[in-house]
Amino acid sequence: MNKSFRIGSTVLACAYFWYCAKNYTEWHFIDNANLIFHEAGHTIFFFLGTFIQVLAGSGLQVMLPLSIALYFFYHRQNISGALCLLWTGQSLLSVSVYAGDAVLQQLDLLGGDSVMHDWNYLLSTTGLLPHTDIVASGIYFLGICTIGIGSILSLYYASSIDPEKNM
Repeated sequence: MNKSFRIGSTVLACAYFWYCAKNYTEWHFIDNANLIFHEAGHTIFFFLGTFIQVLAGSGLQVMLPLSIALYFFYHRQNISGALCLLWTGQSLLSVSVYAGDAVLQQLDLLGGDSVMHDWNYLLSTTGLLPHTDIVASGIYFLGICTIGIGSILSLYYASSIDPEKNM
């Protein structure tokens, strides 16, 4: 792949994810994929009890892109791994919005008003509901850091002479 194209497309990917970070409370195209994996987490882990089933929604939403990133890094596909870190970070930002809504419960949820709010349940069960802002801020901070690391790594690998040999 042409180095200029590699750098240009990496810059565009980074710009998209930083745009998502700047407007993290808004719905973005990538959130459609995140929602599918979130709901799949609930379905796949239903047999492990209510708490794990509820946690698995946000858990799979974050762990899937992280697992893909780790797979790419393991196979020395470093640019791809770093770009998946951007996705992981954005997914964390999305989870931070959901966690931050645990007290007010104002987000429109899939299934309407009759469904349980995951983060209200999780934080109530663990006694952390009074600390919703701290939990959401911590998840947000982790998301921003992950996008930052993904940006640095992806631009580093994209600008390298042999990006697959720099690990």
